[in-house]
Amino acid sequence: MSLSPSTIEIVKATAPAVAMNAEKITIRMYEILFADFPETKELFKDAEPDQHKKLAIAVGAYAANIDNLEVLGKAVEKMATTHVRTKVKPEHYPMVGVSILGAIKDVLGDAASEEVLTAWKEAFFFLADILIAREQELYAEADTTAKA
Repeated sequence: MSLSPSTIEIVKATAPAVAMNAEKITIRMYEILFADFPETKELFKDAEPDQHKKLAIAVGAYAANIDNLEVLGKAVEKMATTHVRTKVKPEHYPMVGVSILGAIKDVLGDAASEEVLTAWKEAFFFLADILIAREQELYAEADTTAKA
């Protein structure tokens, strides 16, 4: 599976605006996430105080490299490892997805048209699928090691 050409084009075109507002977007995303899905707070109990900044950097890097995802391999591996350590599960991704799309809309306002939000939704869930697959491998490896 790959991203549609229009999604790549739209995400790259909006990458500067998202990068310029990335911290505002990620702060707002956590506000929405914790308000609408309070059960997710537990996943972040040990997070660094600057977690929103780390996410902002990751979002910016993803958008800037949406047409060259190979360069993000190490970052994806680090995220997947962190997610396994904090017990992130596939069912958490839709919660984060709704929250980040809501935050993009809130922060960018009219610039976040339906077309833009649809592209970012496709991009988010594309990355989510990559992370989920890698996390499942890591969970399986940990389970095998625990049984040995």
